[in-house]
Amino acid sequence: MNIASWIVAGLLALFYCYAGTLKVIRSRDQLRPMMAWVDRLPLPALRALGTVEVLGAAGLLLPPLTGIAPSLALAAAIGLVVLQACAIAVHLTGGDRRIELNAGLIATAAVTVWLATGR
Repeated sequence: MNIASWIVAGLLALFYCYAGTLKVIRSRDQLRPMMAWVDRLPLPALRALGTVEVLGAAGLLLPPLTGIAPSLALAAAIGLVVLQACAIAVHLTGGDRRIELNAGLIATAAVTVWLATGR
């Protein structure tokens, strides 16, 4: 991986590790001020979403770092693009029009995909 790819993937992984960990360990009441949509999902689904985000963050960094199946980083980045596309759908169907963060995360994950394939 080149330096730009490491920086973008590292920042994306840091965000998803943080956001995913919050969804795994915090209660609905603690998440509600940050994420108005948490009441529309069952708690097990919310926990699973957080787990997927943490695993996606690990998938961005660990394969290229260890040299074991580095193509999995590309799969993780594509998965995060899909995840955020679904997140935008959840926001819009609930009447929440604040999707700027989601759009930025899609763009960042897409740049990660592009950098990972542009070798």
